[in-house]
Amino acid sequence: MEFPINPIAIPIAAVAALFIGALWYNPKFGFGITWMRAAGMTEERMKSGNIAVIFGLALLFAVMLSTLLMHFTNHQWGAFGMIGGDPELVKNTSFDAFMAEYGNAFRTYKHGALHGVLFGVFGALPIIGTIALFERKSAKYIFVNAGYWIVTMTVMGSILCGM
Repeated sequence: MEFPINPIAIPIAAVAALFIGALWYNPKFGFGITWMRAAGMTEERMKSGNIAVIFGLALLFAVMLSTLLMHFTNHQWGAFGMIGGDPELVKNTSFDAFMAEYGNAFRTYKHGALHGVLFGVFGALPIIGTIALFERKSAKYIFVNAGYWIVTMTVMGSILCGM
């Protein structure tokens, strides 16, 4: 029985989040200048802080999000709940029949992108929006940051489901 989830896709999707962020928040192109103004960020403040810690934690958080998003994009993951664990340890003919029938159903880049958009719109946008409202941030701040996560989750979902 082949494992229905590609574990290599998780770190690839996580790294994709950093690449998209480098483009999205870049002051020379993307929304960097708009974000800096809306966030009250300056060039000097951008240069402060421990960059290794910042990017290391950002990568860790992206891995965590990739792992969570994998459960939303790859429906076959739920089949493990039917049998209570590893199919190699729990011999179950109904699981084998299910995976034979549906093991590759909806495993496309397009389907993953759909789930990524939904995750971004119904997950990231409300969280960022709520925090921003209480921090008295502008609509530009909300839309730049939520836009990044919607695009990023779309790409991550595509990677996670299509690989």
